Amino acid sequence: MIYLKRLEEIAEIIMGTSPAGATYNYDCIGLPLLNGPTEFGNVYPESTLYTIDSKKECRTGDLIFCVRGNTTGRMNWANKEYSLGRGVCAIRGENIIDTKYIRYCLELYLPELLQLASGATMPNLTQSSIKQFSIPYSKYRDKVTSILSAYDNLIENNLRRIKILEEMAQNLYREWFVNFRFPGHENTRFVDSPLGKIPEGWRVENLFSIADVTYGYAFKSSLFNTDGLGKPVVRIRDVLSGVSKTFSTEEPNKKYLVENGDILIGMDGDFHMGFWVGGQAYLVQRVARFRAKKDIGTYLLFLSLIDPIKDFNSTITGTTVAHLGDKHLKTINFLLPDKEFLSYCNSILGSYLRLIISLKLKNQVLQKTRDLLLPKLISGEVDVSELDIKVPEEVAI
Repeated sequence: MIYLKRLEEIAEIIMGTSPAGATYNYDCIGLPLLNGPTEFGNVYPESTLYTIDSKKECRTGDLIFCVRGNTTGRMNWANKEYSLGRGVCAIRGENIIDTKYIRYCLELYLPELLQLASGATMPNLTQSSIKQFSIPYSKYRDKVTSILSAYDNLIENNLRRIKILEEMAQNLYREWFVNFRFPGHENTRFVDSPLGKIPEGWRVENLFSIADVTYGYAFKSSLFNTDGLGKPVVRIRDVLSGVSKTFSTEEPNKKYLVENGDILIGMDGDFHMGFWVGGQAYLVQRVARFRAKKDIGTYLLFLSLIDPIKDFNSTITGTTVAHLGDKHLKTINFLLPDKEFLSYCNSILGSYLRLIISLKLKNQVLQKTRDLLLPKLISGEVDVSELDIKVPEEVAI
């Protein structure tokens, strides 16, 4: 039997209150502060801002929920105590299993909850609207949570592995191409170049000489849909995840198609970079696709782009949002090693990239299966009452 319960009946809701700006610091003094999804990571927050005068706090295991702005409804797990700013609230069930179950219900019924948000330009969920929101509260919610958590844990484990591989690749790149501590560097002669002293036999190349750059197509946004009609389109919001849930019945020239393994950069805002893993899709305006040519490998091209794009992020300004354009990309020059070492780099970095893409593709399958199960489990369409599931006393965050 599944009953409807108001959130205030089954959980504590802690609305955030922002401390005075004068109490903020980046020196890790006090509690890390969460003002909104800017500090959110894939699973846990990644806050660098602290406050010495926290007004409201969450506990480890709480669900952190955005309550203001166009990111209302985004969620993260608290992996430690945080100070809660006014842009977020914490939701705490009677135990971690109940808190996780509540999160699954909120994920499923988020559109209905967002309809309660007030404000035309700045959506805002009040404490009252959250408390009064009702969700199905199954007698077997522990089993439902256990099943869905198993998928989440596999996905999170893969994300951790991806992050480690990315850090390893970036450390290798810096050691070889920034610090010049590559194999055999002890016996290498350095010569002058437009980029300063570089190893003899290495060369400076412009981005457009070593990569094909394609800018996206100006789709009619009125024809976008989430019903799977037409082809998927790659929007800026999709660059980091590498997958898209937006479709369009327009079909532009095939030169705008992206394939798994393509490098993508969002040309507005924070200029996010990522690898595409969502299968064939069309590139939308303000997203650029980069494909390596000549003898440079895809991951070496990606790593070479990180610092220049980061520099543009800190120097380019616009009236409301930063725009990265062709004129900026044309100023990017790369340092490429001799043919023998370039082949070695591509071999090492290519193995990292293949594993990263493989893990991302596995996560896609896990996520799709989880998303198909979610409504069926919450609604009771899939009966778990007779399933022999050993439910742990605590489901780890």
